[in-house]
Amino acid sequence: MSIDRAPHAPVLRARPTIVHLDADAFFAAVEQHQRPSLRGRPVLVGGVGPRSVVATASYEARQYGARSAMPMEQARRLCPPSTVVVVPRFAAYAAYSARIMAALREVTELVEPVSIDEAFADVAGAVGPETDLRALAHRIRERARELSGLPVSLGLGRSKLVAKLASEAAKPGGVRVVGADDEDAFLLDLPVRALWGVGPVSAARLDELGVRTVADLRRQPLDTLLLAAGEAGGTNLYRIARGWDDRPVTTVRERKSAGAEHTFDTDLHGRAAIATALDPVVDAALARLERHAVAARTVVVKVRLASFTTLTRSVTLPRPTADEGALRDAAHRALRLADVTEPVRLLGVAFHALSEHAQLMLPLGDERAEAAGEPADAVPLPAPSPSGPVRATAANVAPGLDVVTAADGRGWVVRVGDDGRVAVRFETARTGPGYQRWVDPDAEDLTLVEPLGPDGEPVRPVPPDDDA
Repeated sequence: MSIDRAPHAPVLRARPTIVHLDADAFFAAVEQHQRPSLRGRPVLVGGVGPRSVVATASYEARQYGARSAMPMEQARRLCPPSTVVVVPRFAAYAAYSARIMAALREVTELVEPVSIDEAFADVAGAVGPETDLRALAHRIRERARELSGLPVSLGLGRSKLVAKLASEAAKPGGVRVVGADDEDAFLLDLPVRALWGVGPVSAARLDELGVRTVADLRRQPLDTLLLAAGEAGGTNLYRIARGWDDRPVTTVRERKSAGAEHTFDTDLHGRAAIATALDPVVDAALARLERHAVAARTVVVKVRLASFTTLTRSVTLPRPTADEGALRDAAHRALRLADVTEPVRLLGVAFHALSEHAQLMLPLGDERAEAAGEPADAVPLPAPSPSGPVRATAANVAPGLDVVTAADGRGWVVRVGDDGRVAVRFETARTGPGYQRWVDPDAEDLTLVEPLGPDGEPVRPVPPDDDA
């Protein structure tokens, strides 16, 4: 392939009017905002089981090497004994997210949420030729803090690629504006892993070529990149090394899947136990499908074995359906296709080929199943979150959940003792650091309640968005 087939440079906007907003250490920041005693302390948000992973580590925890997606046990070993571990509270995070996104929408309607804690915005139509874009970014940042109480970082660039890289460079809590004249100086010294589309596999291949920075990548001929990463991947590397990204900010995102997955505290043994454990995961996936009011045609089951081998199998139905019985049956048929004989540590279910239109499914009995070659795009099951006042017991509480007593008011669970008592710290964002005491749920009323939003009012619990 000849180098003269190199892609042409796109026509990029003249000014850096694409904004990328990223809430810093979002889940942990919400916990520290609502629980004043956590401020300045290492905080790990995630599951508390033996196989749980870190969803978010506060900046204080990151100083010790803790990171998102790290096994929780490893993160706890790295961090000091004063580190606090809490389960995720997605209802609270959603309420804070809405406030942060509102700061962008006060400036422009062209806001594209990427996940619960980050979004792009196009401010080109909201500014004039003399507008100070840096001052605008600072106003958005301060407005987000005013509305939510949380720090955010903002990056501005002529493209989504540069804007996102700029917000990353601005962390924590800063602003970075990269104009046309500054792009090369900003991009070339970055590690190649910072670029979109460069994962561990492609980074390893590039490292073999001596490519470690964006400057190294830009020096590579297109032919070399095509050999290293294939037609699409090589072309993409050639473009992003030059900052070429003309994707628009879009306010409507096509939903590709809805799903859930769960890692078990102990391995599952035997087909019957595995099949029984699949149903709660199907229930969680169905709840997300129903929340988005769509139907699905393909059901994918993911099975991670105790050996960490991951199997995925799928069943494709004749037509899209929202019928729970048909989708559940398809999930179990996909599980049988996996023909699992080893112990299982994780099960996941994801619905693909989504449609707004569903047709009644009849038990035809001859639907064809096909093995899927790619993993399901599933999300973790949410931590327990009550839909209203529920009496707390040692069995249904977890560190971080919100509770209340008649004598002390609102607090949060710090830990559960071996004797069934619950350590509760009584405080909110408005009270300042509070006191802690042990509560015996068998001797006095301890009630699970909904978390608070940034305005200090209870919020309705919702599961995390599938794309979060």
